Amino acid sequence: MQLTAQQLLPFDGTATLFKDFLSADFAAQAFNQIKSENDWEQPEITIFGNTVLEPRLSTWHNELGDGYKYSGLIRRSQPFSEMLAEIRDRCSQVTNTKFNAALVNLYRNGQDGVGWHSDNEACNGPEPTIASVSLGATRRFDMRHRKTGETIKIQLESGSLLVMAGKSQQYWVHQVAKTKRVHEPRINLTFRRVIAEFAN
Repeated sequence: MQLTAQQLLPFDGTATLFKDFLSADFAAQAFNQIKSENDWEQPEITIFGNTVLEPRLSTWHNELGDGYKYSGLIRRSQPFSEMLAEIRDRCSQVTNTKFNAALVNLYRNGQDGVGWHSDNEACNGPEPTIASVSLGATRRFDMRHRKTGETIKIQLESGSLLVMAGKSQQYWVHQVAKTKRVHEPRINLTFRRVIAEFAN
């Protein structure tokens, strides 16, 4: 099937949306399977000197071992399930990138979210390709340019794939804002290629 690509960023990197990356049936199957089989964690993070639980559940999967670090936290690595590996391989075909790691987030409802950030950790490399697959509830995804403040807002539906590449992590930050309008859960799979020298 030929995928339709929509470019979201006007400059400084790319963010390409493939709305129909997964069929509705496969996306529903993947959501149910990943939700039930993942060994979900809710780590504590430090924000402005305060230690709080992340407002979502998550798991880290890395073929090179542990060592993913953000907000002062080093994550325990879990193996790829068959479903995660299948979706990873599909993303690799579309992006021509051999992904070896994934951060999987479960937003239980609209009260779960993630604030403004970029995926600019050293282990991802200077210009990483990040493949983000959405399953379950539709959530709004925002990208904001660090210098100009220009903001792009997009609704990420179940089965969609968003590929951020080039200088996007240097010049743009992104978030999934909390909302009272969403009551259903969403799973987000973000595939990356971790550089071996920074893996541990």
